[in-house]
Amino acid sequence: MNIKKKPTTKFYLIGVLALIWNLMGVGAYLIQAFMTEEMIATLPEEQQAEFLVEHPAWYTALFAIAVFGGALACILLLARKKIAYYLFLVSGISAIAQQGYLLATVTLSSVVMPIMIIIFCIFLIWYSKRCITEGILN
Repeated sequence: MNIKKKPTTKFYLIGVLALIWNLMGVGAYLIQAFMTEEMIATLPEEQQAEFLVEHPAWYTALFAIAVFGGALACILLLARKKIAYYLFLVSGISAIAQQGYLLATVTLSSVVMPIMIIIFCIFLIWYSKRCITEGILN
């Protein structure tokens, strides 16, 4: 018999904040994917340089998997589905590989964001697994 535990307000708060975070990632991906040269030219020089860096195709694919998988995982988490954990795992591995490549190969003005992304991914993997263990996700 599968007994469901009622989620707390904290569960929904974490789920909604994680969804917002991942939707911002989806927005960043879409901006990067569809930014034209004319649009890039209107940005400050520092930002122009970031958009003009040529990344390998696998890097862009990992970016897409990370953000779209993470957003879908958040929706499934809020729907209390166990599959959210597995999507967080795929999304997290993709994001960690992508951010690790970025940290290793690109001169960044700040390493804060890549490290924050890695920590947030690890947290969501851990949290969704904990929700399974506690019977919140089925």
